[in-house]
Amino acid sequence: MNDIKPLIDNGHIHFGENKVQEAQFKWSQILLSNNQIKLHLVGPLQTNKVDKAVSIFSFIHSLDRIKLADKLKEQEIKQSKKLKYFIQVNIANEIQKSGVLADDVPSFTDYCIKTLGLDVVGLMCLPPVNEKPDTFFKILKNLSDSNKLIELSMGMSNDYETAIKYGATYIRVGSAIFN
Repeated sequence: MNDIKPLIDNGHIHFGENKVQEAQFKWSQILLSNNQIKLHLVGPLQTNKVDKAVSIFSFIHSLDRIKLADKLKEQEIKQSKKLKYFIQVNIANEIQKSGVLADDVPSFTDYCIKTLGLDVVGLMCLPPVNEKPDTFFKILKNLSDSNKLIELSMGMSNDYETAIKYGATYIRVGSAIFN
């Protein structure tokens, strides 16, 4: 937490975490005195941790299946809290990765927004590790435009400049800052 304090003291309010339990441990006390901070869950979310995720996070970047969307809506109602969501897209159809397939984005987005009333603000992707990200960022940008979503969560410390070139509005650069 000593690494984060100078950022908070200088007005930075958006922070990402990969795991729900880690976020609770690191942020619970800080959030009590800094209610302007917006925590982003950028890692995968299991349905059995949705209640804790809704209580601590403002943004979920890994909405990727109907069962999860249903649980998130249930907890939003139970906790009287609205979050903002990014639909995670499996942009390269990689079997080892989570995410909605590109062809399923329109129907999944409609379900989340129109049926459940979730505040889906954009799309998120993680391009294949050993390939140039340009093609995948461009595909996500086109998907976002065609589904009338404004935000794009893409790009990490090693490729954020390319992601910004393709319209990223949220980037994940923790290792560039903290290492």
